[in-house]
Amino acid sequence: MITVTGIGPGETTLLLGRVLEKVKQADIVIGSNRQLEIIPESFKGEKKILPKKLQELELFLNNNKEKNVVVLASGEPLLYGIGNWMLIKFDSNEVEIVPGISSMHYMFSQLKLSMNDTYFTSSHGKEPNFDLLLSLPKVAMVTDSKIGPYQLAGEIKKRGLKRKIFVGENLSYPDEQIREFNETTVPNEEFNMNVVVLIDEG
Repeated sequence: MITVTGIGPGETTLLLGRVLEKVKQADIVIGSNRQLEIIPESFKGEKKILPKKLQELELFLNNNKEKNVVVLASGEPLLYGIGNWMLIKFDSNEVEIVPGISSMHYMFSQLKLSMNDTYFTSSHGKEPNFDLLLSLPKVAMVTDSKIGPYQLAGEIKKRGLKRKIFVGENLSYPDEQIREFNETTVPNEEFNMNVVVLIDEG
């Protein structure tokens, strides 16, 4: 069985208890260096760094089907996470998904803002449909260095629209920062790993 476990936005206190139970039972745990830091010192199994290429991960998992393997996923595995890829590559009977708290969930809790009727998306490695996004009243997006807060503000201005823009960086970590802007005040700077929330108050 392959278990994909969401480990939350980063802070270990936001880990769900079931995640640690799955880790303790595993023969092999796969994750990035940062993700593997959640593993307790008492763990007796094998720790493996997540391969850079998903093809290598697929090959490794196929070669270790007789073992209990846990793959760590940042945030929520099925919200723009590796859990979606797993369910494409493997039979659903071979994969168990253990949910986690996503950075977007966390952002809304910090803002004390309802998630009802929010459109959740990501700009990682793809060009968003800006016309669709900016036709909606509330959008949450995980962004990257190519399409981030400044570029989103530019698309809003290009259409003559107005939005309240919240940018949360390094969410749940000690250097967490959440700032509020509008389409004219977002600085042209490099933002750390972040979530953007767009609110149409018009």
